Amino acid sequence: MSGTHDELSGVPASAQFATTHWSVVLAAGERELPQAAEALEKLCRTYWYPLYVYVRRQGNSPEDAQDLTQDFLSRLLEKNYFAKADRDRGKFRTFLLGSVKNFLINEWKRRVA
Repeated sequence: MSGTHDELSGVPASAQFATTHWSVVLAAGERELPQAAEALEKLCRTYWYPLYVYVRRQGNSPEDAQDLTQDFLSRLLEKNYFAKADRDRGKFRTFLLGSVKNFLINEWKRRVA
């Protein structure tokens, strides 16, 4: 494998959930702020691949994982879920991981219905 890896886990660094500054998350949730679009783009760029890896690890094909990751991020943007992230409830990556887990459960339920 090429690229930088975490020394302890051997997982590519780009697959890990990065630490995010809450100022970026808060700016992304405030659509009327001039820096909101830049913050949203940064969050999506930072978290797309770690979310994709997580979705793949749930047993999805590469193509399905790409689609599900895109759908998840689109829904986050559409519903402005970034505004619902709360630093008092923990890390942003915990919020994001919980959100993607719920999204995948709902998608699975929709598919088997």
